[in-house]
Amino acid sequence: MTDASPQRDDPHADQPIVTAGAPLSAAEAALVCVHGRGSSAETIAVVVEDLVRPELALLAPQANQSTWYPNRFVDPVETNEPRLSSALRAVDRTLDRAIAAGVARERTVLLGFSQGACVAADYVARTPARYGGLGVLSGGLLGEELADDYVGELDRTPVFFGCSEGDPYIPEVRVHDSAAVFESMDADVTTRIYDGDDHLVTDDELARLNTIVDTLFDG
Repeated sequence: MTDASPQRDDPHADQPIVTAGAPLSAAEAALVCVHGRGSSAETIAVVVEDLVRPELALLAPQANQSTWYPNRFVDPVETNEPRLSSALRAVDRTLDRAIAAGVARERTVLLGFSQGACVAADYVARTPARYGGLGVLSGGLLGEELADDYVGELDRTPVFFGCSEGDPYIPEVRVHDSAAVFESMDADVTTRIYDGDDHLVTDDELARLNTIVDTLFDG
């Protein structure tokens, strides 16, 4: 019996998208949230619930087996395939759902934690445009070494990187190197390195993301 290649090649394709906040049909802005390894869409929706406004729709895609890709984010990209490409497609489908409902890309903030942060960062870097914002919480761009083929303009998209200096999974140097890539693509980048060795979402990170979401409703 032949293995079902669509499931093998695109394992995240049939996973649900959790929604909260305003219905997309009535939303003025959207928040796309990408969970970490071993977690769930429901969990990250709860973690960031204070970011939701009455006019904002939250969408969180679920990873197959709660894992977006199998190996470390600083391993060669090919060792994380095909699950990594499937993860990027899952983010793209989620964003497309918001756009199809009338919420423009520039009114959509993407954020992720840990594995989800790496996926969200890589998606935006590989799909440059003006977004409402990007939050990279304990993560960075993927690959053993950062690629030199990130091209395009982010048109001053606000991008926030937050990570602990002793994070056991995220080398601080990769955070700074990733931030530099986004700066080279004309993003408005803020980086905050916290004391300690925690691997979690902090109140300060949520406050900074709240500021980004606030700009979607200014004026």
